[in-house]
Amino acid sequence: MKEIKDRELLYHYLHVYQIQSIFNEQLLPHLSLYSFDQGELICSQGEPSQYLYVLVKGKVKVFTTSPDGKALILSFKTPLELIGDIEYIRGTNIMNTVEAVSPVCMIRIHYNWLKKYGKDYSPFLQFLLEIITQKFYVKSNSLSFNLLHPAEVRLASYLISVSIDESNSLFQDKLNADSLIDVANLIGISYRHLNRVIQKLCTEGLIERNKGFILIKNLEGLRALAGYNIYE
Repeated sequence: MKEIKDRELLYHYLHVYQIQSIFNEQLLPHLSLYSFDQGELICSQGEPSQYLYVLVKGKVKVFTTSPDGKALILSFKTPLELIGDIEYIRGTNIMNTVEAVSPVCMIRIHYNWLKKYGKDYSPFLQFLLEIITQKFYVKSNSLSFNLLHPAEVRLASYLISVSIDESNSLFQDKLNADSLIDVANLIGISYRHLNRVIQKLCTEGLIERNKGFILIKNLEGLRALAGYNIYE
């Protein structure tokens, strides 16, 4: 995580997403812009929550981990999205782990400033309400879809999500095979089952397993298999 000390760029993002009005004059000086590298954690499940993040560039993966260490994907998020909003309202620790899938930029503000200057500011509260209600709607659907869709659809959707950025462009076409156990947990199937599904997609010419990598050979074919991205 690195702070980007460029106020013009910060205000550029506020203008692009038309959210400058949700932060009043007292809040604006306390906004900061941060960058995260691909694979870097923005926040981890169970840790104390102190900041509200506004995703303005890149893509993040949101997942939950059970007490026995198994992980499950909840969703992938692209701008405009909030991280830490539910925790701010409820006053709880971080609910889910959030990881940067691609290089990410986020606007950050400490909860203390929000409580001091934003708790009675209606544009900010309305924005929170809209984001949170949409988030619970998507979460409810994604959990159902993850259980109802066949494993090959879940894997195709996962590969799409980790390979395209917020502009729907392919930014990486390889997945490290060393992470397959994590992938199996994230999409809710066993490692053995995942290997069978990978072999099936290889036979169909959609992907190729070679030299420690899963290579995407036919992105459009994966999109056709997924139908639509169940995690986004």
